[in-house]
Amino acid sequence: MKPSPFEYVCPDTLAGALDALAQDPDYSKVLAGGQSLVPMMNFRLARPERIVDINKIPDLDGFEVQGDRLRIGARTRHLSVQYTDQPGPLGNLLREAASHVGHLPIRTRGTFGGSIAHCDAASEWCLVSTLLDAEMTAQSTARGTRVIPAADFFQAIFTTALEPDEILTSVSLPILDDNWVAGIAEFARRAGDFGIVTATAAVQVVDDTITEARVCIGGVSEVPFRSAAAESALRGATWSPDAVTAAAEAAAEEVDPPSDAHGDAAYRRDLVRALLPRALGQAQKQAHEQVRKTEAG
Repeated sequence: MKPSPFEYVCPDTLAGALDALAQDPDYSKVLAGGQSLVPMMNFRLARPERIVDINKIPDLDGFEVQGDRLRIGARTRHLSVQYTDQPGPLGNLLREAASHVGHLPIRTRGTFGGSIAHCDAASEWCLVSTLLDAEMTAQSTARGTRVIPAADFFQAIFTTALEPDEILTSVSLPILDDNWVAGIAEFARRAGDFGIVTATAAVQVVDDTITEARVCIGGVSEVPFRSAAAESALRGATWSPDAVTAAAEAAAEEVDPPSDAHGDAAYRRDLVRALLPRALGQAQKQAHEQVRKTEAG
């Protein structure tokens, strides 16, 4: 299959890209990594009349610490996230999540922001952004700069709060202090496939008590699903296998997953029961490592 005809523009400034997009926003698409857009164009599921390539625009990639938050440029490649030297629980979570993203060629070319703007509920970056209450920065000629919380950004499958004339320029995540630990666990049919179900968790632990918890599940709804029931089961509990089991059961009972060719609703609930303990186990391993480092040094 080949895409339908389109106009291709490749500005070297953000202002130029925004101007090109504003000319005909309803029939234009932004190209960064192209790992989702190009296949959709080849199958003619997407038929943009204009492609605005942002790869020559400077300062749209990389990492920048801004106070207590980490800014990730929207054009940052998955592979750069996988090998980030960001320390602490946030760095651990980013590296682990990136390792689940597609295959090496996809991680080499695909982008952090492109994945978020595409808004697939199975996307690791959509999950991490929802889990950590990320803030998305979007720019347009008409509206200027907007900062959109993750809770408002992801609206439905392949649908976000981005307006047609806006470009996602960066994503801001909170830098978790050393009382936090985080993990992610995913089940896919084959390595590199989209996760049928993915579980992410971040917990704050003080004196072996979970003082704060965040749990987000992918593959069970049109957008990443924050499990209030699992968070409530963990919050205030002593870090223990019983607390983990209770949280996993609460999440499995709370979700209302779809049934499709990859598995029915009951199967997905069982995956939640299996994967959330793995994500929390990964987090607990980090907690033990932090204790050992503290005792050693």
